[in-house]
Amino acid sequence: MPDKFTPIKRSAIMRAVRSTDTSIELKFRKALYKIGPRGYRKNNRDIVGKPDVVYRRIKLAIFIDGCFWHGCSDCYRRPKSNTSYWDNKIKKNKARDTKINNSLTGSGWIVLRFWEHEINNNIQECVKITKGKIVNYGKNH
Repeated sequence: MPDKFTPIKRSAIMRAVRSTDTSIELKFRKALYKIGPRGYRKNNRDIVGKPDVVYRRIKLAIFIDGCFWHGCSDCYRRPKSNTSYWDNKIKKNKARDTKINNSLTGSGWIVLRFWEHEINNNIQECVKITKGKIVNYGKNH
């Protein structure tokens, strides 16, 4: 099935896709801020994978993964056009996520990954998990 947009229009649409400060990231950070664990940084380029939220002191990296871009098994819907491109793109994204997780955990980091639908459906649980990691760090150090 051909793309319903012209190549120029499709390119404009794709350029508009944000990689930082997405609405879902902002929603998560706002909820996190409300419950209190301060001291995080966002999109720290010095950390492998440039996590969306970083608590550097306790080595906690949090990624908010878009269901489409990271191939969520619950939500991902394969596009009907250019399927080989999208299959390869999602496969590479998943491989990159695994590589980043392994690199960070191998360096002593705690890695949390939340799906976009988890933030949308139960943000309080995501924040609770995050806060639990922060509180537990304080007890163990």
